[in-house]
Amino acid sequence: MSLSIIIPALNEAGHIAATLDSLQPLRRRGAEIIVVDGGSSDDTAALAATRADRVLSAERGRARQMNAGAAAASGEILCFLHADTRLPEGADGLMIDGLARSRRSWGRFDVRIEGSHPLLRVIAWMMNRRSRLTGIATGDQAMFVTRSLFEAAGRFPEIALMEDIAFSRQLKIYGAPLCIAHPLTTSGRRWEQHGVWRTIALMWWLRLAYWLGANPDKLALRYARQKP
Repeated sequence: MSLSIIIPALNEAGHIAATLDSLQPLRRRGAEIIVVDGGSSDDTAALAATRADRVLSAERGRARQMNAGAAAASGEILCFLHADTRLPEGADGLMIDGLARSRRSWGRFDVRIEGSHPLLRVIAWMMNRRSRLTGIATGDQAMFVTRSLFEAAGRFPEIALMEDIAFSRQLKIYGAPLCIAHPLTTSGRRWEQHGVWRTIALMWWLRLAYWLGANPDKLALRYARQKP
């Protein structure tokens, strides 16, 4: 099965080159790399131009950008990767072979958070454990899904925040995710810049508020005030 990796980006000039450079072995093996820029004011698009197969522009919003990338992708498997996240070695085979062997149609990776704070290891363990118990994946875990299921599940809901949680709930209707234990590496900048405990509290509060029915637009405004 063919693979397309879709990266939504907004002002990620500090991270996008390293992420795309790490994907070049997959690209040489046939993976398609698509960056979807949401209107960056820095050099994100220029840095991506020579490192990706396509650089698209879309209306700002991670869900909108991912859906736009999926619409343009040619792969039978779609992987959605954050711009500050690096997949493990051989990730293409882990996804393609893993889905075939497990007869599942979607999945995600375990996560390792890059940074010096010792609690980041605990946070990553909790994220991975929670995901295995609930069958819910987050964008930090590089969700991947067959194109047929992506369409059947209705694509990412174009809400301002928690689109990954909402889409996971839809995907679960069709079956449990494949949980790949080989960890990807994602940046710990959010936790380190604003404080680990403060960020943990914020993320738990946002998720609880979402589960209780809060408006994602209002939650996104609260989250944006804390982003680096």
